[in-house]
Amino acid sequence: MRGVGVSGLTGPSARSAVAPFYVMQLFQEAESRRALGLPVYNLAIGQPGTPAPAVVREAARQALSEHRLGYTGALGLPQLREAIAEHTRAWYGVDVPPANVVVTTGSSGGFLAAFLAAFNAGDVVAMPRPGYPAYRNILASLGCVVQEFECGPDQGYTPTLAMLQALDPTPAGLILGSPANPTGAMVAPDRIAEIAAWCRASGVRLVSDEIYHGISYAGPGANAWQFDRSSIVVNSFSKYFSMTGWRVGWLLAPDELLDAVDRLVANFTICPPTLSQLAALAAFDAHAELEANVARYAENRALLLQALPAIGLDRLAPADGAFYVYADVSDYTDNSLVWVRHVLAETGVALAPGLDFDAVEGRRFARLSFAGDLVEIEQAVTVLGKYLQAGG
Repeated sequence: MRGVGVSGLTGPSARSAVAPFYVMQLFQEAESRRALGLPVYNLAIGQPGTPAPAVVREAARQALSEHRLGYTGALGLPQLREAIAEHTRAWYGVDVPPANVVVTTGSSGGFLAAFLAAFNAGDVVAMPRPGYPAYRNILASLGCVVQEFECGPDQGYTPTLAMLQALDPTPAGLILGSPANPTGAMVAPDRIAEIAAWCRASGVRLVSDEIYHGISYAGPGANAWQFDRSSIVVNSFSKYFSMTGWRVGWLLAPDELLDAVDRLVANFTICPPTLSQLAALAAFDAHAELEANVARYAENRALLLQALPAIGLDRLAPADGAFYVYADVSDYTDNSLVWVRHVLAETGVALAPGLDFDAVEGRRFARLSFAGDLVEIEQAVTVLGKYLQAGG
């Protein structure tokens, strides 16, 4: 029940009582430290260290001078929806009608629309643990019951059919990320097919988070619509396309949810940012530049996977995709949030606490992003190693 404030008005709603996104707090603390002229090695934030591709930036400049930048349709520019459909055909061999493509205000806007369209308050929605905290927090704020199931090192960080069959009750929905945040673990295509078939047979709506597709080191990711078109696919221009701040993503929405999504997004945002949509049209012409980014991530990844065991962090998640290493830091702490704040204060190295991603076991883990500059990552490992050697 909400309390009464000094003004006589009630306080915050119960639905707003979700956990903070701690990594964003760490990001702000790191930037405050940087503003004071202190050294910062930011391995906390999950965004590319590169700007949007050159052709995207040029398209934005042209749009600023040539377009009125008024509203678009609620589901996005028709030409961008067509381009996303063509991208899906080219990458996965999946024929997607542009009508089923919904351009969203980043993947975050996509998750909100998808969850509202697919689930009612009180519905049980399952997700692996560790997992991206916004899944849990958005669902909780919408009145859904979040059913987390352990998917840690003993489970290889990827869900199996047996895990899903053991869920009690059978959920209304399942959130599946591959490559996953924070672990970088990828679910093999045959297992995604198996999970999609179970979801279909069990009346479970699959929501497939594919925002890290294109950034993988163990083969390409599979698209859920290769196996089941009743699933909802969430993707974004943020990660592979290096456009985080542009806030533009997309859904592949099944026919039966399209009208609901249309009505929801029209009321929430009217439309995604028009300038970002026009710029995103050019992103599909930037693959050479984007693949160079992925090659750089691969180099950074190789460095961390070799250097971290040498400084005492030798229990690591697979990091088969995305740009994260999820490390067991239990030799140094049983409270990762307190520990990463101390590491930042003492060394300038910013890490993401595992408690963001796993409220149960995350106290023993920290996430390191390798999306940035190789030199900065090398410096961070050196500084962190000295700190750990000194008893950190």
